[in-house]
Amino acid sequence: MTKLLQHIDSPKDLRTLAKEDLPFLAKELREFIIQIVATKEGHLGASLGVVELTIALHYVFNTPEDLLIWDVGHQAYVHKILTERKSQFDTNRQLDGLSGFPKRDESKYDAFGVGHSSTSISAALGMAIASKLKGDFKKQHIAVIGDASIASGMAFEGLNHAGVTDTNLLVILNDNAIGIDPSVGALKMYLTNVKKGTQKQDNIFEALNFNYSGPIDGHDLPKVISELERLKTIPGPKFLHLITTKGKGLKQAELDQVKYHAPGKFNALTGDLFEKSKTVVPPKFQDVFGHTIVELAKTNGKIIGITPAMPTGSSLKHMMKAFPERAFDVGIAEQHAVTLSAGLATQGFIPFCNIYSTFLQRAYDQIIHDVCLQNLPVIFCLDRAGLVGEDGATHQGVFDLAFLRCIPNLIIFAPRNETELRNIMFTAQMGLDHPIAIRYPRGRGRELDWKQPFSTLEIGKGEPLKTGAKIAILSIGTMAYNVEDALHLLTLEQQNDIAVFNMRFIKPLDEILLHSVLSTYSKVFTIEDGTVIGGFGSAVITFASNHQYNTNIETLGIPDTFIEHGSVTQLQKSLGLDPESLAALFLKAL
Repeated sequence: MTKLLQHIDSPKDLRTLAKEDLPFLAKELREFIIQIVATKEGHLGASLGVVELTIALHYVFNTPEDLLIWDVGHQAYVHKILTERKSQFDTNRQLDGLSGFPKRDESKYDAFGVGHSSTSISAALGMAIASKLKGDFKKQHIAVIGDASIASGMAFEGLNHAGVTDTNLLVILNDNAIGIDPSVGALKMYLTNVKKGTQKQDNIFEALNFNYSGPIDGHDLPKVISELERLKTIPGPKFLHLITTKGKGLKQAELDQVKYHAPGKFNALTGDLFEKSKTVVPPKFQDVFGHTIVELAKTNGKIIGITPAMPTGSSLKHMMKAFPERAFDVGIAEQHAVTLSAGLATQGFIPFCNIYSTFLQRAYDQIIHDVCLQNLPVIFCLDRAGLVGEDGATHQGVFDLAFLRCIPNLIIFAPRNETELRNIMFTAQMGLDHPIAIRYPRGRGRELDWKQPFSTLEIGKGEPLKTGAKIAILSIGTMAYNVEDALHLLTLEQQNDIAVFNMRFIKPLDEILLHSVLSTYSKVFTIEDGTVIGGFGSAVITFASNHQYNTNIETLGIPDTFIEHGSVTQLQKSLGLDPESLAALFLKAL
């Protein structure tokens, strides 16, 4: 049969096809996505699971005039390919290429920018209310949300409001029983019973005043199209429940949905992952956390592990396996995770609340109101802090230092390496007078022999790494690696002129060390992988001003702009934070 996809560049082209040809297009789309993601990497399973749904949506609705919103956006690859971006799709998630998520300034077909979950219903409802106020009663507003995302509080807030409106809103539940990890909670059990036909209670969505239909097979294209065409004619809020399989069309992705969510590079012909190198490499920071918390929990029965829907990504899965009664995946519910931790802390338990830096933003009120105001010793472990790379602006963990530093009672620590991460976890579980945020990056450290005996760290105490005669560098966290590499690019004589200090704590600052540095050196650099506005460097400048030092302090970090996607190495280079740029800067200062 003639290849169809090569002739399809837009939804208008798609709508010229006969309905009986669409299943063949679905097969081609899966092959196209597999071929590119196998070599360029990206989010695979989610998009494979919504091929038929995406075709049906653009076939039935008049996009982009009708507004289509994808929750999170992991599942939007087919959408991008069908909406005038097929020829660019091989640049997906690469520097200056397509974003891995829907993005308003990338395409008129991306009605709302996404990246974090559970925003689609509220956004679509806002658009639907706007259309009503404009007198446009024909425009359609569609939110596609997964069963993991709909369990989040914000999704329920949107449903609660939408149910008392007469807006032209269609919520489509893409129910595949998994987000990145398997879905959890009572709503997941409810949806499972609906699928089985064993749910005895009233339909929860009908109770919220939605016109409910389903569940139907989301891979049955004719049925999905028929149902969407019917729903187009029904006024008011509507809810379509679709059952899909994440990874549909690739056997391995269907069987191992967690691993094939974002599998990295793999064999496009067989679907098999490439064999991992047998070379011994340093661990990922997330695994240092995951193995260390298990080690500590064996001797401290009060330790509790909590994560909002990231047991694999955070490596809390190790504790969930070792101590299933003391480790909890609470679903995509960052606010609940923080306040749950606070409740446990009031009763003498030691909660390690592990949340990606970018997702901690969603629980800001709870950090202030429920934890820090009450001075409860919750231990926040902020994974993916700093630049995360290809996931782009929605996921860069660069704001945590600035938004946490202003909160009273909160200790903030950034480990330079794996050993420091272990030791601060050990120190924190022994008992602190305040809550603490421990932030560490995505990816690997540099220590092979990282499982050393524990030692206690003094709160608010930095350490000198290297003496020097002329300028001082104050670094936070793993930016110390970049400083170390930069110094190796200089001559020994030049190196001798540079002193380096690992500050460790952003709050409280090591005031004794700072007094020593600011009274000794006329030129000081601060370097961080967070925003320079309000971050570590700002804290040092404020300290210097308060104590009337005239030291020339230059702050290096993330500028006042959103950082788009690209590899961490590429992004650091573009920001002047790579070793070569730093070496040139230090040399100029000398």
